[in-house]
Amino acid sequence: MIKVAICGGSGYTGAELLRILSGHHGVEITTVTSEKSAGKKVTDLFPHLHKYSYLIYEPLDKKEILNKADVFFMALPHAASQEAVDYFFKKGKKVIDLSADYRLSDTAVYEEWYKTPHNYADTLRNAVYGLPEIHREEIKQSSLIANPGCYPTAAILGLYPSIKEGIIDVESIIIDAKSGTSGAGRKADIGFSYCEVNEGFKAYGIVSHRHTPEIEQELSAIAGRGIKINFTPHLVPMDRGIISTMYAKMLKKVETAEVISIYKKYYDAEPFVNVLNEGVYPNAKNVRGSNFVEIGLKVNNRTNTLIIVSAIDNLVKGASGQAVQNMNIIMGIKETTALESLAVFP
Repeated sequence: MIKVAICGGSGYTGAELLRILSGHHGVEITTVTSEKSAGKKVTDLFPHLHKYSYLIYEPLDKKEILNKADVFFMALPHAASQEAVDYFFKKGKKVIDLSADYRLSDTAVYEEWYKTPHNYADTLRNAVYGLPEIHREEIKQSSLIANPGCYPTAAILGLYPSIKEGIIDVESIIIDAKSGTSGAGRKADIGFSYCEVNEGFKAYGIVSHRHTPEIEQELSAIAGRGIKINFTPHLVPMDRGIISTMYAKMLKKVETAEVISIYKKYYDAEPFVNVLNEGVYPNAKNVRGSNFVEIGLKVNNRTNTLIIVSAIDNLVKGASGQAVQNMNIIMGIKETTALESLAVFP
C-alpha cells in the first residue's frame, strides 16, 4: 500500500487528488494539510468527499508528517512549495509538485516571471518535467516530478508531433487558449465571482502569463532551438476545461489526412490522448472530469496554416490527474490506475 500525503489539500487540485485517489486501491491517504483550514474535516470543505470523513486538515509541519507518507503531492502556491519540496526530496521521499516552483529549469527565468527568488537550484536540477507522453522514461527514474501547468499541457501535446516532424515553422506559433474559472484556484476574488464571470468572455495575462516560459522551454527542447511564442489565455464562463487553438505556418505541403495520420502514429500507444478523425474537433465537455486529451487538426491551404485544437480538463490532465499518472509511473504500477474513468457528460 502506497502511503500518500497531500500538502495544500483545501484547494481545487487537492480536492481533485482526493477524488481521483478514492478509486486507487493501492493508495492510503495518511495526511492532508492546510494552513487556513487546519482542524477542519475534509468533508467540512468538500461534502462530496464523504469517503474521507475521517481526514482532518493539519498544518504543514514537515518533520511531523515526514514518516507518514511515501509520496508527497505538493499542491501549494508558487514560492510556498520551494522549501517543502526540497526538504521531502532530500529526505528520500517521492515528491510530485503541482506548483510552478520546479518546472522552469533556469532560476533566472523563474525569478523574472514569478517575481520571487528561487533558493533551491541544486534540488531544481533533479526535477523532471512531468509530461508522460514526452518524458516517460525520465519520470520512471526520478523522485522529483514537476507537474506541468494546465495551459502548457494542452499546448505542448497539441504541437509536439508537428514540431518533431518539421511540419511547421516554429517561429510562427500562435496559441489562443480558453479556460474555465477553476484555473484561478479556490479563492475569494471579485474578478472570478459569478456576476463578473457569467456571460462574459475576456482575454487576460496578454504577453505576461506565467505559463509562457514553461511552454517555450518545452517547445524549445522539442525543436532543439530556442522558441518564442504568442500566447493569449482567455477566461470563459464555465467551471472547468481548456480549449487551446494553435496556429502555425507550414514548412511542408501536407494535407489534413496526412497530418492526422502522423499524429495518430505518435499517440496511438498513449492511453490518454485521442487524435480525432478529419472534420471532428475537440469539445471541452468530452473530457470533463477525465484525464483524457482530445486533439483535432485542419490544414488551411489558402493560408498555408496548420490549425491544431486540443481540449483537456484543467483540473485533471491539467493538474491532479496528471499528478496521479506521474505517481503511478514513478511507483512502477499500471499508469492508468484510477484514471480510466470517462468524461462526465453533459
